[in-house]
Amino acid sequence: MQLGLEEFREIERKARALRPIDGGFDLNAGIIWQEGVRPPTDCDEFAREAIFVICNSGMKHTVARGIFDRVMRAIARGASAAEAFGHPGKAAAIDHIWENRSKLLGEFLSQALDDARLEYLGKLPWIGSVTKFHLAKNFGVDVAKPDVHLVRLARAVGKPVNELCRELAEQSGYRIATVDLILWFACARGIIDKGALQAA
Repeated sequence: MQLGLEEFREIERKARALRPIDGGFDLNAGIIWQEGVRPPTDCDEFAREAIFVICNSGMKHTVARGIFDRVMRAIARGASAAEAFGHPGKAAAIDHIWENRSKLLGEFLSQALDDARLEYLGKLPWIGSVTKFHLAKNFGVDVAKPDVHLVRLARAVGKPVNELCRELAEQSGYRIATVDLILWFACARGIIDKGALQAA
C-alpha cells in the first residue's frame, strides 16, 4: 500500500466530510484542538485527562464518556472512583491520580524533553505502553499512538507508526499527533480499506 502526501490529502478530505455519529467524535474540531494542544498548567486538568484515558482504555468513546462523567461526579463529592466505576484496578488508579494530582503534574512538567515526558506518563498507574501515547498527545507531546488501526496501516505501508506519521507531518505541515488523529479516524470510519489493512 502506498501512502504519500497526495493519498493522505485525499484521505483527509474524505474524513473531514464525515459528520459525527450520535454525538461522537468531530474530526474537524479534533484537528483544531490537536494542532493547538499544550501541556497542562493546572493539576485538575492534568488529572482529568489522565482519568479520561484510563476510562477510555479498551472501551468505545461513548461508553467511556458516561463512565468518566460518573467518576468525576463521585470525585467532586469526595468519594472514591469505585463508587461510580466497577473496575477495581482502574478505580484505584483514578483515586491515586486525583489524590496526588499536584505532585504528578509537577513531576511531569519537570521532564524537559518529550521522550522523558512520554516515559513518565507510562509510569502512572493503569497507563500502559500504548495508552501513554494517548495521554501524551493530550498533553502536547508530538507523537503518534500505536493503536490497532495505526499499527495495521503502518504495516501495510511498510513503516513503523511514528515514522509514517512523522514523514506525513513533515510533508503536510501538521503535527505528528494530528496526522495520527486523521489516519486513526479514517481507519475507524472505513475510509481506508480495511481489507487492504487486514491482508498486510
